[in-house]
Amino acid sequence: MVCTISAEDPPSRRKTHHLGGRPTTSAEKGRGGAWDAGAVSDGANEHSSPTARTTAATDAVIPLPSNRPAARFYRGGRRITDFRGEPAADDFEPEDWVGSVTPVRGESPSGMTVLADGTLLAGAIAGDPVHWLGPAHVAAFGTDPMLLVKLLDAGQRLPVHAHPDRAWAAAHLGAAHGKTEAWYVLSAGEVHLGLARDLGAIELAGIVDRQDAAALLAAMHRLTVAPGDIVHVPAGVLHAIGEGILLVELQEPEDLSILAEWDGFAIDGAAGGHLGVGFAEALTAVENTARTRADVEALVHRAGTDTPLLPADADAFFRIERHLVRGPVELAPGFAILVVLGGEVGIRSGESGTQLLPRGSTALLPHATGSVTLDGAGELLACRPPAPR
Repeated sequence: MVCTISAEDPPSRRKTHHLGGRPTTSAEKGRGGAWDAGAVSDGANEHSSPTARTTAATDAVIPLPSNRPAARFYRGGRRITDFRGEPAADDFEPEDWVGSVTPVRGESPSGMTVLADGTLLAGAIAGDPVHWLGPAHVAAFGTDPMLLVKLLDAGQRLPVHAHPDRAWAAAHLGAAHGKTEAWYVLSAGEVHLGLARDLGAIELAGIVDRQDAAALLAAMHRLTVAPGDIVHVPAGVLHAIGEGILLVELQEPEDLSILAEWDGFAIDGAAGGHLGVGFAEALTAVENTARTRADVEALVHRAGTDTPLLPADADAFFRIERHLVRGPVELAPGFAILVVLGGEVGIRSGESGTQLLPRGSTALLPHATGSVTLDGAGELLACRPPAPR
């Protein structure tokens, strides 16, 4: 967990080229966001951003186009395309799955990242895991990158839900991961996080069966979050992101949600909200005991404070680095998913030219690239998997 602020440095003469991406077209959504790099030309494609380009072999990082699974069950998407500088998203494209080897549950390959040559990122990593992930990571975790990053736009309050932990997911679903997550907040709003009072198993089951959202929300902590806040959400903890919030989400690479609420959303939660095991079993993965207000506040890093960006418990799942760039900053080697939060950040490595990534850009940093230098004036998140142990 790193927050780096560079010293002011005068601009230098350098070779530059701009990076960007484009949203997935409706024809491409069914194949997980694949796109034809040859179809992008200057001003010729209405879906390309003004800075869109393909990646040369000497580039330090690999830019990623939008990868928004279609027809999700809650509204959103416009804040993502505004952030990226792209044409407006459809009403139900509230998530951009960044650097994803994970499919939408039951809809593979939707959600999986496709590289510019048409290769699935998952296949590229499997073919040369040391290049992408590094020898220490491969020794510890194999070809599993151990990370999924999303941009998420809550066009409406999300339903109250929770995610199972690794042990429960392995025992009940045969899954390799649970779904612990963290949110880097980009726009202000309210979230519900954790229970403020105990709910016995029978009471919680009854609330879910009746779809009594008012009772459920009343039993939860409500927090106001601001840009730059980071919220850690352990597996099992009930939560709901409030309308109007845009965030970057780091998570274990699974699509596993247990819905406690679905009435009024575009999903049949009674059929699909229990991960196929029935609610009696699914709710055993959900924390039904209260957390104190202090416990919940300890899950939140407030912008501008000197507390750790994430609690130590998060280290087993992911790491996050926030870099404020005002001149050269060294970014350590290792696989990372990059998100440019503001300004424009230049990235160079070795003999490569400087790649310019404007606000809203996302990119992959393979381990084989080595250390890179950030430059310019902007802010960047480097999202990383857990460190090998």
